[in-house]
Amino acid sequence: MFTFLSHVVTWFTTASRWQGDHGIVHRLVEHVGMSAAATLTAVAIALPIGLVLGHTGKGALLAVNVSNVGRAIPSFALLVFGVQLFGIGAKPAYIALVALAIPPITTNTYTGVRQVDPDVVEAARGMGMRERGILARVELPVAMPLVMAGVRTAGVQVVATATLAAVVAWGGLGRYIVDGLAQKDTVQVFSGALIVAVLSMATELGLGMLQRLLTPAGLRLPRASQRKVSVFPGAAAAPEVS
Repeated sequence: MFTFLSHVVTWFTTASRWQGDHGIVHRLVEHVGMSAAATLTAVAIALPIGLVLGHTGKGALLAVNVSNVGRAIPSFALLVFGVQLFGIGAKPAYIALVALAIPPITTNTYTGVRQVDPDVVEAARGMGMRERGILARVELPVAMPLVMAGVRTAGVQVVATATLAAVVAWGGLGRYIVDGLAQKDTVQVFSGALIVAVLSMATELGLGMLQRLLTPAGLRLPRASQRKVSVFPGAAAAPEVS
C-alpha cells in the first residue's frame, strides 16, 4: 500500500501532469465547465416548472412522477441514447447531465412552495399582491432552503457523473479513469477518482455556502444545528427549520 501511495504522490507531483491539454488543470476546467453548464441549464428548466406547479398545485402529481422516473433512468443509458442522436462528443454528455439534474430541482422546488404556510399566502393576497408577486416575494424566499437543497443535490450528482462523459470521447477528469483502465494503470485510475471525489466535496461545500447566503436570515439555523432530512418522497434533503 505504501508503495502504491508513493506512486500516486509521484503522479501528482510530476510537472507534466499539470501542463497541456491532457494536464490536470485543463481537465479540471473542462469538468467544471461542463458540470456548471449542465446544472445551470437544469435550473433554468426545472425552477420555473417547480415554482408554477407549486404555486398552482395543478399537474403536480404528473410532474413529480415524471421527475422520479427520470431519476430511475441510468445516466449511462442516457449517454448511449444521446450518442445515437448526436454522435460522440460533448452533446450527449451535456444532455445526460441536464436530464440527471432536473428531477431533484423540480421536486424540491415544488415541495418547498407547497409547504409555504397558506395563511401567509392569503395574507399577501389580502394586501393586494398579485399572484406573480406572491410567488416571487413570499413563496420563493420561504421555499429557498429546500430549492437550494435540490440544486445542491443536483450539482454534486452532476460533478460525480460527469466522469462518464469520457466514455463518449469527451474530456474532463473522467479521461484519467477511462484511459487508466484501458492502460491498466491503477495509479492513474485512483488519482483521477481522487480528484473527482475532492471536487465533489468542494461542490457540496460551495453550494452549501450559497444555500445559506440565499436563505432569508429568519429561516437560517446555526450550522451546528443543521441536519438534512427528506420532506417529500423523492425530494432531496434540506436543513430542517423549526
